[in-house]
Amino acid sequence: MVEHGWHEDAVIYTLDVKTFNDSDGDGWGDFQGLIEKLDYIDDLGATCLWLRPFYPSPLRDNGYDVADYYSVHDRMGTLADFRELTDRAHDRGIRILTDLVFNHTSTDHEWFQRAREDPDSKYHDYYLWTSHLDDAYKTSNIFPDREDGVWSYDEAAGKHYFHQFYHHQPDLNVANPTVRDEIHDVMRFWLDQGADGFRIDAAHPMLLPKGHNGTTEDIELFKELKRVVTAAKDHAVLIAEADDQPEHLDYYFGDGEAFDLMFNFVLNAHMVYGVGVRDTWPLHRANEVLPDISGVGQWANFLRNHDEWNLLKLPHEALEHAREYFGPDDGSSWIFGRGHRLRLADLFGHDHDRIAMAHSLLFAYPGTPVVLSGDEIGMGSDLWLDERESVRTPMQWDDSENGGFSTADREDCYNPPIVGTEYSFDKINVADQRDDSDSLLSRVSDIVDARTRNTELSDGDLHLAESGHKDVLVHRVDTDDTAFMFAHNFADEYRESVLQWEVPDADTSRELGDGGYHIADGGVTFLLDPCDYVWLRGDKSDW
Repeated sequence: MVEHGWHEDAVIYTLDVKTFNDSDGDGWGDFQGLIEKLDYIDDLGATCLWLRPFYPSPLRDNGYDVADYYSVHDRMGTLADFRELTDRAHDRGIRILTDLVFNHTSTDHEWFQRAREDPDSKYHDYYLWTSHLDDAYKTSNIFPDREDGVWSYDEAAGKHYFHQFYHHQPDLNVANPTVRDEIHDVMRFWLDQGADGFRIDAAHPMLLPKGHNGTTEDIELFKELKRVVTAAKDHAVLIAEADDQPEHLDYYFGDGEAFDLMFNFVLNAHMVYGVGVRDTWPLHRANEVLPDISGVGQWANFLRNHDEWNLLKLPHEALEHAREYFGPDDGSSWIFGRGHRLRLADLFGHDHDRIAMAHSLLFAYPGTPVVLSGDEIGMGSDLWLDERESVRTPMQWDDSENGGFSTADREDCYNPPIVGTEYSFDKINVADQRDDSDSLLSRVSDIVDARTRNTELSDGDLHLAESGHKDVLVHRVDTDDTAFMFAHNFADEYRESVLQWEVPDADTSRELGDGGYHIADGGVTFLLDPCDYVWLRGDKSDW
């Protein structure tokens, strides 16, 4: 029996099956390859896997252009392989979340093909059309430097169809009750196959104005999803990709009746920017602008994801500074007018001390932490690849051919492994770091372990303090019985910070980190070398 609310204390590890591990030598990762690496994921300490789309797809958008919701892409395996994965993962206490894309389908999906061929079929109303383009609702496309608007002409239908993403991804008409029934059936199917919940892609665009008249939907759309998954599997959870304005984010929880988790894009932009520029003001600002969601849901916090590092939630001046400060001088990493297509290691200049400190900070925040596969060893990007594929290169397991990802020729891999740079697989890989206690992998593993020992952190109350230095973040997380105190030095120099918090020496212990501290007169002084961090835990019962 899986405990209800398991996601609150989870550590989520996210990966793309087709670039994780290839078991049959064809250049594509597959479910059997992932099953082979479950021990690694378990050893890292992850308790939940979020799998990015693995469904049949023309892969014009990395699988987010779904052509069939009920199957597995044949290069990645079979439904039986997926069921075996969930069984093996569950045996280790690891839950499985899959990505579901309901804002749109691929133009290759049978629904769209039938819709365009027969205007009288029920499938025609699965999508949004107009015969009068001049009078139709118009808005900006989510890929403004790749797409010229949100309407594209289909010759077979003799009409324009609506798409907020690429032109090969027509939006579904989620206001259509029949479409909603289809969506519910898809979720029931994957829960029956062993999934424990879903990341709902593009949740924000699902509610935005759509179609000829710009029709909008409300939170009932997501409350229905939650009722469906709970009825099918009472421990199943929903996580929202909803990159909306901060003041609207609490809406997606539906007063506790819709999403369980939501990706925290606000904290992501501010935390990574602050650590990168060595200034804590972005963390203070994020704390001010984020809504209070206590009692209705929980944040899913992350440092990087598989898309661009989206900076739109920063103040305009900071966004413009980040555009120039991070990435190569030629601007080749900047995309969509909003972010860098770089991995965390690129953003932090290949500095493993800074990457480890950033992970410590991430895990020291209330919420559910999410780690992007490869970040735990400091993998970098390949800007020669198109668009966001730059951050989607194969996992680097060792220094053998293709980094141990596949025995296929390099050109036959789904994406080529990185060679010839400081991020090459012969320089950055799991095998070299696994048995090195000072490696980035070992430090991230220690951070994960500290978090799983202190599950109270997930829903504690966050308090940021003035440390006396703009480049030292000191914060506290309080629960009923425990006070956690954290110090993180963003600087490249030694720092001391004195906090007048009530901290009895006898009841305070170090949970993580090499940062120094001493307690006197009820206060605590932190002694921090560059990129140092320390976690302290205090028992409040005797305070």
